[in-house]
Amino acid sequence: MRTVDEHLTEILGSVAPLPPLDLALLEAQGAVLAEDVSAPVPLPPFDNSAMDGYAVVAADIAGATEAGPVTLPVVGDIVAGDTGVSAIRPGLTARIMTGAPLPAGADAVIPVEWTDGGHATVQVRRAAPPGNYIRRAGEDVTAGQVVVDAGTRLGAAQLGMIAAVGRARIPVRPRPRVVVVATGDELREPGETLAPGQIWESNGYMLTAAVVEAGGVGYRQATVEDEPGKVLEMLEDQLARADAIVTTGGVSMGTKDVVKEVLSGTGTVGFHKVRMRPGKPQGFGLLEGTPIFTLPGNPVSAYVSFQVFVRPALRAMQGLTPDPLPTVSAVLAEDVKSPAGLRHYLRGKLSLNRGTYTVSMAETQGSHQLRSLASANALIELAEDVETLPAGSHVQVMRLPS
Repeated sequence: MRTVDEHLTEILGSVAPLPPLDLALLEAQGAVLAEDVSAPVPLPPFDNSAMDGYAVVAADIAGATEAGPVTLPVVGDIVAGDTGVSAIRPGLTARIMTGAPLPAGADAVIPVEWTDGGHATVQVRRAAPPGNYIRRAGEDVTAGQVVVDAGTRLGAAQLGMIAAVGRARIPVRPRPRVVVVATGDELREPGETLAPGQIWESNGYMLTAAVVEAGGVGYRQATVEDEPGKVLEMLEDQLARADAIVTTGGVSMGTKDVVKEVLSGTGTVGFHKVRMRPGKPQGFGLLEGTPIFTLPGNPVSAYVSFQVFVRPALRAMQGLTPDPLPTVSAVLAEDVKSPAGLRHYLRGKLSLNRGTYTVSMAETQGSHQLRSLASANALIELAEDVETLPAGSHVQVMRLPS
């Protein structure tokens, strides 16, 4: 058997970042930026008002009080988007709207709430220092400054920032298109009536959702019967739209482990026993250059295998570091046992109390028991040399997506 690290090393050595695509901003949401984006001009590009009010010379209103307001003539209005060159002299003021360019000669903005709101003349009831309520050019971003770094997954705030510096299109690593296939004669679609010996197919739905959580685009392929010719034909057909393929089921030692039968000796696909629980039977390789991950059929085994092996690979394909799930150190709430020589992933419930993480085991740990996985929020990771740990021990815990 190989170790978890050996299997993951082979996978990461075989996948490469997807070539960048040049996309319009809204098409790039969720993708990873392939190069730094810099500002061609400062932001804001000009001094502007932070309030609706009046542009003034601060020295003119230095003595203004509620009891003794200063009256100034209003010489015009300046609105946001005003492209005309405007200026005021000492002793005058102009009404100004939020975001409007500050007129030459003015060095402060008085909010309308500090005045009587006059149109021809205005009474200013409070003094203000130079710079009052003025947004200075470049105070957010300077010209040439990098505003979004390469390797950033693009969300709403990042796309807004890129639009603010005038970019309409950007190069991104696209979200990997991942086809998920569940095999098994016993599988039926949810909603169908079950005959004796049949079960509803769940792994395909679970793993397709996990692909999306990992930043990919998931396509669930309809269940495939355990017939080698049909399975191979389906896999070859999916290569046209897939950056990666994930199968579940048919990779162990049974007489109808069809995925193993079909892919053994095909491309570079190899099958191994990995020193882990759950998830010992694993397969991986390139099928006509496309990565294919063959995961076990037990639902918990499939899910843990995805998080340990597929998720880091999908991150690498997006040009990101192939990090595992976020990990924290937690205190065990109970004694645990683990089989010698295997890396063990136990479903757990992680909680935070007064700055300390505590983790307890989920009710059941069988690899076929999906309910305890659905109620868990963490995987407790026990090293190969751990056989028993008492309550109170510190363990590494992988936080599951929520």
